Amino acid sequence: MYYLIEENLKKCSAKECHSGQKQYVAVLTPDEWAKEKDKFEMGIDIDFDTIEIYNTKAEVNYDSVTGTFSIPDRSNMVDYKDFAYALDEKGIVFIDPNDNALNLVQKISETKKWRMPSLERFIYDFLEQIIKEDLRLLEKFENELDKIDKDVEKDNNPDMDRVNDIRGFLRDFRVHYDNLIDLAQELEENENDFFKEENIRFFRLFSNRVSRLLDIVNSLLDYTSQIRDTYESRLDVKQNRIMTVLTVVTTIFMPLTLIVGWYGMNFKYMPELDKVWGYPAVIIVSVLIVIGSLIFFKFKKWL
Repeated sequence: MYYLIEENLKKCSAKECHSGQKQYVAVLTPDEWAKEKDKFEMGIDIDFDTIEIYNTKAEVNYDSVTGTFSIPDRSNMVDYKDFAYALDEKGIVFIDPNDNALNLVQKISETKKWRMPSLERFIYDFLEQIIKEDLRLLEKFENELDKIDKDVEKDNNPDMDRVNDIRGFLRDFRVHYDNLIDLAQELEENENDFFKEENIRFFRLFSNRVSRLLDIVNSLLDYTSQIRDTYESRLDVKQNRIMTVLTVVTTIFMPLTLIVGWYGMNFKYMPELDKVWGYPAVIIVSVLIVIGSLIFFKFKKWL
């Protein structure tokens, strides 16, 4: 797909794209790029099959800027949308095997109209499409964490597995935002003078916006750590209570066990065995031991 950057993105033919009259946007499959790359005159040889896409980045070459996008799939949060790109002062080419870049470009074509169209403004809107729904998604995560935090406070079976999932997603977003900031700053440097000075501000605006999202992500990561610490402290309290109860029970039954063991020996000359009051006396002593132990533990605030 080929587009010219006018008041909005206008579909065009490959011939119109290469005419050089207006800046362009092209979205090609790896096979199409292999056939058409010489016509873009960027002086680069990107072999998509050998590209290892791990992150979002920009690399400045002699007469072009190349790089890759690795975008977490917001609907899945496990998969990534990967594609490459190359740009110069004439336009930008996305090398996209799975229509990920094409979908973003089509959204811009359908929704954006510019008073002063430019390649810089298109790149800004393209980057904005990537993070468009992120604030809402982060707010959703925050609401989930608030609910889990309340469950922790009320001992209401909090879903700590979900906290771990959200924490993993937030870590991915943190890396993603760091990469986006680096990319925007690399474009803002304008080392090859591809961009007009008055339009550099678009990259700075985007970098500032992503920085704010990154701050939110870091805050939510701290929140997940706080929830986990609170949950673990409550578990420790529960375990301490259980151990206290077991200790109290063990302490109470130790003298009773001694009495049972003592009178279980059945020696012939044990005087209490022949007494009428022997059995009731042992019962009374045992009850007094239990009551005395409970009073002692209550006084020490162990119960």
